[in-house]
Amino acid sequence: MPDPSIETADLSKRYGRITALVGLSMRVERGSIFGFLGPNGAGKTTAVKLLLGLARPTSGEARVLGAPISDERAHRDARARVGYLPELFRYQGWLTAREVLASHCALARMGRPAWAREIAVALDTVGLADRADDRVQTYSKGMQQRLGLGVALLGAPELVLLDEPTSALDPVGRHDVREIVRALRGRGTTVFLNSHLLSEVEQVCDRVAVVDHGRVIAMGALSELLRSDTVRVRAAGLTDDTRAALARSGYALDGDGDRFVIRAIDLDRVPALVDSLVASGARVYAVEPLHETLEERFLALLAAAPKGIGEADAEKKEQR
Repeated sequence: MPDPSIETADLSKRYGRITALVGLSMRVERGSIFGFLGPNGAGKTTAVKLLLGLARPTSGEARVLGAPISDERAHRDARARVGYLPELFRYQGWLTAREVLASHCALARMGRPAWAREIAVALDTVGLADRADDRVQTYSKGMQQRLGLGVALLGAPELVLLDEPTSALDPVGRHDVREIVRALRGRGTTVFLNSHLLSEVEQVCDRVAVVDHGRVIAMGALSELLRSDTVRVRAAGLTDDTRAALARSGYALDGDGDRFVIRAIDLDRVPALVDSLVASGARVYAVEPLHETLEERFLALLAAAPKGIGEADAEKKEQR
C-alpha cells in the first residue's frame, strides 16, 4: 500500500498556555477528497499551517506525501509536490493572470520551457483562458478566486490543499470548482478541502473530519457519519392495536394515517419491522431510511462536543 498523502499522530499546537489544536490524528488516502470541517476558529487553519511547515507543532508528528514534517529537508522536497490555495490572498492588481501564473512558475523553480504549457493548462482548467491577458484589478472576486485555484494547480501537484475554495463564487462558479475537484481525484490527485460550506463538502468528499475548539469530534466516511436511525413508512391498514404492539416492542412511531416515521431503530431491524406490519394485516408500500444532512449532523456534533479555547482565541492571545 502506498503511503497516505497526509498522516498525523497526536498533532498538537499551543500558543503559550493556550491550546489551538489537540491530538489531531487522521489519515488521508491518496487519490481521495477529504473534507476538514469546523466553524471559524476551530483549529482548521492551524492544522494546515503545520502540514505546510508554516508553523511548528508543540507535540506529535505528521507526514505529508510520506515525508515527516520534523525532517526539514524531506518535508521541503515533499512541499514541492503540494498545491495550496489559502483563504485570504491578494495578487498585484497591475499584473495579468498570465503574469501571476508565470511568477509562481518561477517561484516553484519550474524549467522555463514548461511555463507556457503549465500556464495554458491552469487557465483552461479554471475557465480564465479568455481573460488571461487582462489585469487582475479588472477581475471580480470570483475570478480572482479562480486564479488562485489555477496557481494551486501549477505543476500537477500530487496533493492540493484548498482553504475555502468556493467562498467567493456564485452557484455556477461553485459547480465548476466541484467539477475541477472531481477531475483532480480522477487523475489520482489528493484534495484536502478545508471548509465550513457544508453543502459543498457533502457533494464531493469521500471522508471528512469535524474539528471544534482544537479537537477532532468526528471522522469517517460521509455514509458512516450520516447513518440514519429513522425510517419513513407508508403502510395501509395499520390499526390502533398494531400501533400499540409496535410501541411495546420498542418502536417509536410518529405520525398518523398511512404515512408515519419510526425513530431510534437500528436499520438491521427493518426487515423484522416489516414482518410485524405484514403479520398484523397491514399492507406495506414503502420503507425509506431518512438520512441526516451534513448540516444537521454537524450542528448536532458541535452541540455535543466539549467546549474549550480554539485557535482564534489562541492566536489573539499570542498577539498580545
